[in-house]
Amino acid sequence: MSRLAAGLVETVTGAVPGEQLGTTLVHEHLFVGDPQLARDLPHPEWEESTAVDEAVDLLTRLAALGVDSIVDLTVPGLGRDVRLIQEVARRAPVRVLAATGWYTMDALPPFFHLNGPGRTVDGPDPLVELFRRDVTDGIAGTGVRAAIIKVASGARGLTEDVARVFAAAATVHRATGVPISTHSDPATRSGIEQQRLLRDLGVSMDSVVIGHAGDCPDGARLRRLAQAGSFLGFDRFGMAHTGDDEARLRRLLDLLETGYDRQLLLSQDAAVFSRVTPPSWRQAHAPSWRMDHLHTEILPRLRRLGVDSRLEHQLLVENPRRLLAGRRDSSDNLAEREGRFP
Repeated sequence: MSRLAAGLVETVTGAVPGEQLGTTLVHEHLFVGDPQLARDLPHPEWEESTAVDEAVDLLTRLAALGVDSIVDLTVPGLGRDVRLIQEVARRAPVRVLAATGWYTMDALPPFFHLNGPGRTVDGPDPLVELFRRDVTDGIAGTGVRAAIIKVASGARGLTEDVARVFAAAATVHRATGVPISTHSDPATRSGIEQQRLLRDLGVSMDSVVIGHAGDCPDGARLRRLAQAGSFLGFDRFGMAHTGDDEARLRRLLDLLETGYDRQLLLSQDAAVFSRVTPPSWRQAHAPSWRMDHLHTEILPRLRRLGVDSRLEHQLLVENPRRLLAGRRDSSDNLAEREGRFP
């Protein structure tokens, strides 16, 4: 029996029963970078040992706020460095879950254009090999197994390369049961397109998170995403340059009142350091975009708006556990659900 079938979840420091995940932030990042740029054009705000210390300090503060686990969705294409993630996880009081996948919203690097089934260098798809090895053997020879697969599409839609990444993710999901989390463009129908493609590839929607769905401005489209049965990521709290928290809260409450509480996941998509949006830029343009924003600002507001402790537990403990531990039960059936928002 696989670890997932047994209800175990891989963390950077070893597999644990799903019940031990506790309060879980399902879409965060420790370090987002670019290895080639780091070598050839170093960023003046990046210093490795300082960044690791800052990450440990941050996770220590999160633990004091009641956070037990975070999912680090940094994958190849975003500069994943599992060695640094390991160092943080060994020192911090919060569990860290690592991800595999490939982050691109349009084109893959040239290597993938020439290597793979029917290509110039014919052979197995290296994306499948990478994802499967990360999930079953461990990332980059470390023994750290990925707990989730990250894929992305944006305003340009499901390009040939993006669809190839989705197909590789679906192949490894079907073989291992590991769930899939997406980056979607909430301003377009990309979330619906992602659901359709993954379903066609044999992926059950209860193993899928449509990331950034909480920023979708169209309430009807948001409910359609929920009706399809996937999890929806309300995972950009504090990200001021992509939307405001007031709108995110209104959309969240609407779905809670409609009875979709078992499909909603809360997070921030924040980072300790990001080469793309470095700390000085974040401080000036999105000062609330921090990994503690949910617990210091958003959850207190939700409590004042009527979200009780049982519902908070559903959103932050039970829903992440069901996604990551692979356990399903009959109460997940949409037809059987009733509204639970007080």
